[in-house]
Amino acid sequence: MRKILPPVIVGVVALLLWELFVTLGRVAPFILPAPSAIGAQIVEQRRNIVEAALASGANALIGLIGGTLVAVLAALAASRFLVLGEVSIPFAAVLNALPIIALAPILNNMFESTSSVPRRLVTGIVVFFPVFLNLLRGLREVDPVHQELMRTYAASGWTFARKVRLPGALPHLFTGLRQASSLAVIAAVVAEYFGGLQDGLGARITSAAALTAYPRAWAFVAGACLLGLTFYLVTLLLERLAMPWRSIHDLP
Repeated sequence: MRKILPPVIVGVVALLLWELFVTLGRVAPFILPAPSAIGAQIVEQRRNIVEAALASGANALIGLIGGTLVAVLAALAASRFLVLGEVSIPFAAVLNALPIIALAPILNNMFESTSSVPRRLVTGIVVFFPVFLNLLRGLREVDPVHQELMRTYAASGWTFARKVRLPGALPHLFTGLRQASSLAVIAAVVAEYFGGLQDGLGARITSAAALTAYPRAWAFVAGACLLGLTFYLVTLLLERLAMPWRSIHDLP
């Protein structure tokens, strides 16, 4: 309760102040809709929000899994070979610097308009960097005693990675996944602004804003926020399951 109650209270107070500011200040809806108007649209559009969230969530999940797998393999290779590690970090930084607004239209032109592959590729590229960088850092922080022990046993490189490097790097891996889980949702939603199937949250936000239905647009924004929060909480749950020996106070 000490962790949950303070942010809940702050959130409720912020919503009340928001409502008072819009109502008493007579702020136009196209500038800032009132929380009550957004809440009404959430109730009215709940089915559409759920359907759009499932579409965006599927793209985000596939991109997250694919980007994570590639990042894990790349980090294992980079930690095994020093030259590859020195080259891969600048390359990963270049991928991380690619803006979604430039990448998404290019990928959309490479595939059919009904394909979800471009959005999943954008998500995978965005996810790659934080997972790769954090995992590589963890793989390089090997206890010298463990390293000497595995050399004494004449363990192969794969055995060393599977028995020592990967288990020791789990905290770093989940640090990257916590960052990547939210970024995956953001990338999937933003990529929908640039064409393709009009079935996700990003497309619904753009459509509602174009029709000047701003409370409805904010309702879909709230759906995107809840989707990102869901991804983050699931990542925390997986971290607890993968590392049950860690204290609850060690996790955010």
